[in-house]
Amino acid sequence: MDENIVLATDYKDIEFFKRGKVRDVYDLGDELLIISTDRISCFDVVLPCGIPNKGNVLTGLSCFWFDFLKGIIPNHFITADVNQYPQELKRYSAELAGRSMLVKKTKPIAVECVVRGYLSGSGWKEYRQRQSICGIQLPAGLVESDKLPIVIFTPSTKEDKGHDVNVDQEYVKRLVGRDVADKLKKVSIAIYKKAHDYALTKGIIIADTKFEFGIYNGEMIIIDEVLTPDSSRFWPKDEYRPGVPQPSFDKQFVRDYLESLNWDKTPPAPCLPEEIIKKTSQKYLDGYKKILGSELK
Repeated sequence: MDENIVLATDYKDIEFFKRGKVRDVYDLGDELLIISTDRISCFDVVLPCGIPNKGNVLTGLSCFWFDFLKGIIPNHFITADVNQYPQELKRYSAELAGRSMLVKKTKPIAVECVVRGYLSGSGWKEYRQRQSICGIQLPAGLVESDKLPIVIFTPSTKEDKGHDVNVDQEYVKRLVGRDVADKLKKVSIAIYKKAHDYALTKGIIIADTKFEFGIYNGEMIIIDEVLTPDSSRFWPKDEYRPGVPQPSFDKQFVRDYLESLNWDKTPPAPCLPEEIIKKTSQKYLDGYKKILGSELK
């Protein structure tokens, strides 16, 4: 295994907050330290092998998008410069550099804010069954990967374990109130549209994505990661062909490989062959380079 791969952290002298599928989070009081490891999850199962450079790509892209989108909504980002981290983190600087962020601690809003501009994934599956997604009726005759007539907001529950469940906007209103629900929808669509239009100029179609929001000092801000290959579908614009699944710069490549196996999508997950690991890493790096216009340092 690549010695630079980080699958988990274990900083005994810092208060541990939680371990997600990909991120390790530590509690620093009013702030959180979010570390993007090189873990990869598919079908809500964490695979036993890591993807080289993945954590750095996720962090670098999130830092870029937080700055790019700050005119639409504030975010929780403070710094990714390890030299500005608190003293107690200095001993871990080598491991934290490039794959971590210091962020504001918020009260998360328990909704996955999914935005779709194209018909793919679970949206395509639901459309074939009902000609709708999350209660939103769509025209007949659409094919897989089609660009949707309008950008749609298709929220889901945020589950700590298992699959998130697609819900409609009325469910969100009952959960968080009408005003918050309306703002989640409005802001999510605005962020997606701005990012989508920018990415197109870089040769990438952002087919869909998901956002998370939190409350900080009474204000809604965007948190977690933003517009990464883990939270979004990135398609190469010059290869876009509706009617079939698209090549991508995200983990769909790994999903497709796992679908070809006789695996029931429950733990333990199989380890990926070296060739799949290398190709996946390259896809993440290619997506990073296209959007930021430079190689990952």
